[in-house]
Amino acid sequence: MKDMRWRAALVLAVLVVALVYLLPSLGKELPEWWVKFFPDKKINLGLDLQGGMHLILEVENDKAVENTVERLAQEIKGELGTAHIRFRLVERQGGDGVRLLLPKEQDWQQVADLMKDKFPLLEVTDRTLAQDQLQVLFRIEESQVRHIKKLAVDQGLETIRNRIDQFGVSEPDIRTQGENRILIQLPGIKDPQRAIDLIGKTALLEFKLVDEQRSVEEALKGRVPAGDKIYYSRKVDPVTGQVRRNAYLLKDRTLLTGEYLTNAEVRIDTQYNRPYVSLSFDDRGGKLFEKITGENVKKRLAIVLDGNVYSAPVIQDRISGGNAVIEGQFTMDEAKDLAVVLRAGSLPAPVQILEERTVGPSLGRDSIRKGLISMAVGGVLVVVFMVIYYGGSGIIADLALILNIILIMAALAGFGATLTLPGIAGIILTIGMAVDANVLIFERVREELRLGKTPRAALDTGYSRATWTIVDANVTTLIAALVLLQFGTGPVKGFAVTLSLGIAASMFTAIFGTRLLFDYLLQKRRMKKLSI
Repeated sequence: MKDMRWRAALVLAVLVVALVYLLPSLGKELPEWWVKFFPDKKINLGLDLQGGMHLILEVENDKAVENTVERLAQEIKGELGTAHIRFRLVERQGGDGVRLLLPKEQDWQQVADLMKDKFPLLEVTDRTLAQDQLQVLFRIEESQVRHIKKLAVDQGLETIRNRIDQFGVSEPDIRTQGENRILIQLPGIKDPQRAIDLIGKTALLEFKLVDEQRSVEEALKGRVPAGDKIYYSRKVDPVTGQVRRNAYLLKDRTLLTGEYLTNAEVRIDTQYNRPYVSLSFDDRGGKLFEKITGENVKKRLAIVLDGNVYSAPVIQDRISGGNAVIEGQFTMDEAKDLAVVLRAGSLPAPVQILEERTVGPSLGRDSIRKGLISMAVGGVLVVVFMVIYYGGSGIIADLALILNIILIMAALAGFGATLTLPGIAGIILTIGMAVDANVLIFERVREELRLGKTPRAALDTGYSRATWTIVDANVTTLIAALVLLQFGTGPVKGFAVTLSLGIAASMFTAIFGTRLLFDYLLQKRRMKKLSI
């Protein structure tokens, strides 16, 4: 009796915990006291059940190579200046090359030693002497080009995942597809266009000086000074919705980028009651920012994001502490999205949307309805069969089946797993597998009863001999389900989730739960005959 009491307490505790986790998914709103003390996670529905967005992005990884070459060209300029080597030009040549012009051929050996030491990934492809100057062409090694392209996709995947996580989408499906594509599925997304803008923004943050010595008007006429470039700011009037574009003539040299950012958060300007984005740099970025502001007091420093000038304030004094702000006529959502992309980091290369599909919730509701109907029909047929074929023992098996379904749904909610249409198929399969274990036990008990054993002895022998058969069969199926869960994606993974949970629950209910009910009837109720 003591053994039966602790087993009953365990089953009751498991049932109570399962109901606590399942209850938030059954009701629409939970009382405030429940949220404080109990879990409030609901079962997440996949894209096929609640609707959402399906995107396929192509990473323009050739741009990542170009950006790397552009950075290398700037670093070469710095190293040549540090080594006091005179040069006339260092620029990117094509997509993966650098062009260097030297005024004297005698300087080449010194340059060659420097390049070999500082830039071993660049190889010389051509060297030409013409018009009293030496032209040297360098190119990135092919293996390094492939590495940069692969890294661009991998970094793009992680950056997009960070943005979506901060955006607040539950259970997104984000993975690479092919060499340069990323598949994104966002279940339950409420604002598709906002999500697209957030995902596709490159988020390249740059700080550039405004060229106040030259005329913007002259530059707009086509006379852009060497070393300068025209940028625009884009502002939307919150009342009329009219878009205004203002031109800026900026120094082409980037003084600081967003790679040194450690945080970006939205704050409210109490004077004008409007949001702005506060930036924090790491130690190196803070020192660079302090140096830049100290050397350019009373000059305008433009804050450029993806080629768009957000603001160009006048530097009043040296700014220490590694903090800056981005001001503009933001809405709260725009400020939040800007902070998200800055925190998540910039994409190493632009992305292009190749495919966009929006799945409506009506399709999801129809899928749920049909899935529930199939589950109900399958469940009812199994329940009726068990009662007809095994009598009272079939009723016990049916009670265990109900407990099994409750445990599966509670585990989905507790683990934050996603229920998909293939997941519903996994639950339906589990219904059959759950009673399959009871069938093995009941048939073994029937054999023992035919040999003339008492109900108690037949039950003990039936459970002891059938248990290991059940464990072997379920463990092998569980191993296959876990392999699908580990390596599968999309629908396969959804099926594997519910199948794995269903196997674990069915072993508990079939071996532990039903045995408890039989022991109660035989010991407590003194039942002399088994209805089996």
